[in-house]
Amino acid sequence: MHIPLLSPVGRVRAASRLSRAGTVCAVFGGAVTALVVARWRPLVDLDERIAEALHRRAVTEPGFVHVNRLLTDWLWDPWTFRALVAVAVVALWWRGARPLAVWVAATMLLSALVQQGVKAAVGRDRPQWTDPVDSAHYAAYPSGHAMTATVSCGLLLWLLYRAGVRRGVWRAAVGAAAVSVLGVGLTRLYLGVHWPSDVLGGWLLGAALAAFAIRGFDRWCAASPARRGL
Repeated sequence: MHIPLLSPVGRVRAASRLSRAGTVCAVFGGAVTALVVARWRPLVDLDERIAEALHRRAVTEPGFVHVNRLLTDWLWDPWTFRALVAVAVVALWWRGARPLAVWVAATMLLSALVQQGVKAAVGRDRPQWTDPVDSAHYAAYPSGHAMTATVSCGLLLWLLYRAGVRRGVWRAAVGAAAVSVLGVGLTRLYLGVHWPSDVLGGWLLGAALAAFAIRGFDRWCAASPARRGL
C-alpha cells in the first residue's frame, strides 16, 4: 500500500505544523547559538562534563572507537549525504522535475554556506585532549556532520513522500533517517571532536533549514496554478 495523499485540509494542517516546527527549531537553534557565543557558564560546564566523561570512556575502547570512526568518516560523512542528495537531484532533473531539482540543490548549497558562515562567526574551539582518539579541523559550532545529516535526511524523506512510496519503504526510510541523524551526532561526541551543544545546534539549525525549504517550495508552487503539479 502506498502513502495516501492528503486532502486539501490535511495539506493545510501539515503545512502549518511544518511551519511551526521550523520556527521552533530556528528559535531554539538561535538560543543555543547565543548561549555558545556568550559562553554561558552552565552550558559550558555541562559541555565539558559530558565531553570529558565520553573521552575517558573512548580511550579505553579502541575497538569501539574504530567502529565510530568508520561510521563518521564513511557511512555518515557529510559528503555521503551530499552524494545521496545529488543522486536524487539528477533523478529529478532526468524525470523533468527541474524546478524541484534546482530547489533541493540550492537548499544543500545554502546549508553548506550557513554552516560555514556560523562556524566562522562563532569561532568556537574544539575540545582539546592530551590523548585524542580522533581529530577534526576548523571551528566547532555547529557540527557540520549533524547539520548536513539533518538537512539531507529531511529533504530525502520529503522527496520520498512526494513520490508516494509504499508504506514499508517509507517506514524504513524514516527509521534509517532517524538512526543516521542521531547516530552521526553521537559519533562526533564519542570521538571527542565536538561539544554536545555543537551537535544540538547542528540538529536544530538543520531541521529549521529543511523545514523552511520544504515549506518555501510548497508556497512557491501554490502561488501559481501552473506550478501546482510540480
